[in-house]
Amino acid sequence: MSGLAFETPLGARVVIAGRERDYFSGTGYLGLHNHPAVIQAAVQAVQRYGMSTATSRGGYGEHSLYDELNRQAAAFFGEDGILYYASGYLGGMILVQGLAEQYDQIFLDEAAHYSLRDAARASGKPLHLFHHRDASHLAESLRLHLAAGERPLVLTDGLFPISGEVAPLNEYLPLVQSFDGLLGVDDAHGVGVLGENGRGSLEWLGLGGAESVQVCATLSKALGGYGGILFGSRARISEMESRSRVYVAASPPPLPVAAAAAKALEIARSEPQRRQRLWENVALARAGLRRLGWELPDTPAPILCLRARPGVDLARLRAGLFERDICVAHVTSYSSTPPGGALRIAIFATHTAEQIERLVEALGNLL
Repeated sequence: MSGLAFETPLGARVVIAGRERDYFSGTGYLGLHNHPAVIQAAVQAVQRYGMSTATSRGGYGEHSLYDELNRQAAAFFGEDGILYYASGYLGGMILVQGLAEQYDQIFLDEAAHYSLRDAARASGKPLHLFHHRDASHLAESLRLHLAAGERPLVLTDGLFPISGEVAPLNEYLPLVQSFDGLLGVDDAHGVGVLGENGRGSLEWLGLGGAESVQVCATLSKALGGYGGILFGSRARISEMESRSRVYVAASPPPLPVAAAAAKALEIARSEPQRRQRLWENVALARAGLRRLGWELPDTPAPILCLRARPGVDLARLRAGLFERDICVAHVTSYSSTPPGGALRIAIFATHTAEQIERLVEALGNLL
């Protein structure tokens, strides 16, 4: 796979290994990574300010570009508290460290992203796994392990990166609230694409603004930039900022990256038609792939998981598609990968109907 490097910017059509191909992989869901205004924002920032402040946030580590990103993020997410940091992978760690005084034990979806697993294990607090997306098992585990007066922190992905499933957060939240606990959601793949305003899994499920929930996300996927982000009330964000060693000690994102991310957030908020086009493309792709025999949930999530099934060689399918200039991912071991592996198909707002039809037709011919 070492020869499969991009030779053009990320997009619905790319050049890989010297050929132009339809690209149905990765996470460029809204088509913002190669947007001219996003690229220009980064160029102007590096020309004017250089790469970084060369110190951690606070004092001389602050910058007007971080202020602009905070303004754009606050407008996009409808929250007054924003915390921006170097990588979305750090979000779970900042959450568990920053809110450590608000919970006693951690309960983690067994298929949660590696970042949540690492954060939970590093917390030093008791950790219990519950069955994937199983609210009944979570309820049983809470009753079994929590002593009187103890509060849980329940950790889960919002939209799972390979399976494309949305966590049943509406079932988890009442359980968490009954123990005066917290629900921590890594919504890296849901933010930007789910919900009327693109605010993620919670908005799509009608749970926006719930006091017992804290979301961490990333700007590097649908939102076309880079860096992790936590959003919520100003008081809770301030608590995490002051109590998390990861945030206090880590170098902040490079200045051109912050400028690009701020511009991408502005475009995502001002052009909701991008999400509408994405949802239309997702519906078209799901309908075509169902005709080929795969069962797919009826959601607007842009991750379509083609699970292993008898008589189908997924590795051969991926290779056959690549020979036909169509790029999809064959995944066997990443978090939330179903047994037997899967083809992971990512749909973008910038895909055309013709591209999606080519994908479905090619898969049908290979089966």
